Amino acid sequence: MADNIRDTVILGSGCAGLTAAIYSARANLNPLLLEGHEPGGQLSITTLVENFPGWPEGIQGPELIENMRKQASRFGTEFRLGHLATADLTKHPFALNLGHETIHARTLIIASGASARWLGLPSEQALIGHGVSSCATCDGFFFSGREIAVVGGGDSAMEEALFLTRFATKVTLIHRREHFRASRIMLDRAIANPKIAFMTNAVVLEVLGVESKEVTGVRVLDTVTGVESVLDTSGLFLGIGHIPNASMFAGQLDLDEDGYIKTHDYVFTRVPGVFACGDVQDRRYRQAITAAGTGCMAALEAERYLEEHGR
Repeated sequence: MADNIRDTVILGSGCAGLTAAIYSARANLNPLLLEGHEPGGQLSITTLVENFPGWPEGIQGPELIENMRKQASRFGTEFRLGHLATADLTKHPFALNLGHETIHARTLIIASGASARWLGLPSEQALIGHGVSSCATCDGFFFSGREIAVVGGGDSAMEEALFLTRFATKVTLIHRREHFRASRIMLDRAIANPKIAFMTNAVVLEVLGVESKEVTGVRVLDTVTGVESVLDTSGLFLGIGHIPNASMFAGQLDLDEDGYIKTHDYVFTRVPGVFACGDVQDRRYRQAITAAGTGCMAALEAERYLEEHGR
């Protein structure tokens, strides 16, 4: 085991994980970063990032992630493809099972982010990759000149809808409530776009086209009148939030009712030496800059923890 003990292991390669890696590497902690299921996190499938300081004209999400990765690598971060299968946080150093090997860590920084949330309809699941998608950046191009729909009412849904107007002739935004939780600026942009139509107080009951393996429409329920109708559409994009990737820590760390890791003093978990940052613990802000900020905090606290324990 002595040959496989790392001072710091970081789970996740999004803004939080890469920032933690930069700070950990500069502190000579020789961090090992496990890239997870979605290398680069959500920014790797985001188009223009306009609100990250230092980029007055904006920067493409994948480019920002690649720049951060190069910076972390320059200071000595070791990157490894793969994800955590199980973890034992009851012992120190912590045992991290990757399936094919077990790594031991004196400190652990969890920056595993969150994954797209689905409606959970059998028809939706059957048509993922055949017209149903959670990534407009990945799949929007395939719907050029067609009418499509987006489900959701927050900033994510507005961003998806706005991006898809680059390709689609019309984007219908379906929301289960009358009012939207999106920020005012994002909602105003969507309202001002002539290609975006709004269908409120509506829920999707079924995605049509399972037999043909191609989305042909969605069956929608009006929650006020109780009337069902069919919206003709060639694609359905989900913009209804994300699920934190923290289930492997259930019973070992405190999770809230939605599965986010509970932290105190910003990044501390209930287990000494284990820190959480980014979207896996932030259900309020969920921004690239706040993820980076908590990644910095987690790395600094990991460094202090190691110093206090004679490393």
